[in-house]
Amino acid sequence: MRAGNLDRIIEIQRRTTGLDLYGTPVETWTAFATMRAQLLKNATDDREDARGRTTDAVLIFRTYYLAGLSLNDRLLYEGQQFEITGITEIGRRVGMDVTCERVGP
Repeated sequence: MRAGNLDRIIEIQRRTTGLDLYGTPVETWTAFATMRAQLLKNATDDREDARGRTTDAVLIFRTYYLAGLSLNDRLLYEGQQFEITGITEIGRRVGMDVTCERVGP
């Protein structure tokens, strides 16, 4: 993996629980890691499911290995939130490919 190819900035966010002004637990997203990545694939996926016909944005990023990354985390890229749907390790903890889909409209 060449560092010159890592030309995008992504932020990995992790779900945490905090308290609001009334002491009620609320779930929030906090920054877990900010890293450089290479955008391998930027595609749209048209499909029909229980929600009807939908169009999803599918992105695949290649980046250095990050221990602790899981499918429960999410990715922030260019101000948009993406749900992580797949993680593929490259080599022996050298790098990883992160597959994600856009959350929301």
